[in-house]
Amino acid sequence: MIIRKAEIACIAATKEQYPQEGYPEVAFAGRSNVGKSSLINTLVNRRSLARTSSTPGKTRTINFYNINDAIYLVDLPGYGYAKVSKEEKKKWSGMIEGYLNNRQELKTVILLVDIRHEPTNDDKLMLEWMRNSGKDIVVVATKADKLSKNEMMKHVPMVKKALNLTANDKFIAFSSQTKQGKEELWEIIKTACGYVDVVNK
Repeated sequence: MIIRKAEIACIAATKEQYPQEGYPEVAFAGRSNVGKSSLINTLVNRRSLARTSSTPGKTRTINFYNINDAIYLVDLPGYGYAKVSKEEKKKWSGMIEGYLNNRQELKTVILLVDIRHEPTNDDKLMLEWMRNSGKDIVVVATKADKLSKNEMMKHVPMVKKALNLTANDKFIAFSSQTKQGKEELWEIIKTACGYVDVVNK
């Protein structure tokens, strides 16, 4: 993917604040601190386009990133963080469900899970809901650089089994450190969005 433009376009708390250009959108969902911001930064070759934090639950809005005036990468609030109030959790879940249910521009949802650990009940619920909604789904297992090759051979099947993934499901092991899985994920995103790189001769 040739990145000519990557910028924050919109920080939205309500649907009235969503962008209106009609660009195809790819949303990133996952529990707090799973690495969504780091993954987005890796995809667009920027260090701090999406703000990363060691504090879980920092993203409390839906953040739209404009890529080449052609695609929006959409960072959804992280779920499953225990230290926020029930009222705040309800607000976040309503925001996420409203976007995923009703956004016509949404082409694909990418679910991030931590490859080092078995997916949580929240991960399983999110994936099940996405399946029931008929959305195109990609499961990305982050932090692959933290495991040895032998550990990877054990953890990948563990993650797939926990999420009931089949051979037809899209699954990528990803690392923001080594860039593993970056090109594979971009190919899926470009296909979903009907995007073609224009190479200047």
